[in-house]
Amino acid sequence: MSRSLRRTAVAVALCLGLVGCQATTINKLLAEPNRYHGKEVGLRGSVIKSASILGTGAYQLDDGTGTIWVVSKRGVPREGARIEVKGEIKDVVDLGSVINLPREVGSGLVLVENEHRAR
Repeated sequence: MSRSLRRTAVAVALCLGLVGCQATTINKLLAEPNRYHGKEVGLRGSVIKSASILGTGAYQLDDGTGTIWVVSKRGVPREGARIEVKGEIKDVVDLGSVINLPREVGSGLVLVENEHRAR
């Protein structure tokens, strides 16, 4: 198989992998959380905070429109990494109406990662 044919096959496979995965922005997720709740979405951005223990952890992703926490069971990328991530949107317990949450906690939405890769 020629090199250009292999590249084309890889590009087609990647596109097919994204079918059914709704690409969006963090701002859209935060503006309409019910629309995306429980659905798989794709995001691109930079990791601004990262923490892990024994391959499980979380990182905060910034795509230029907002930030969201991503939970991973497969290890987390380093701070400053530019990544593409796919996963399912979940709504964690929001105590914001009872007590003031620290700004770092965010919106109460998290992305439970299925996969991520460096860009």
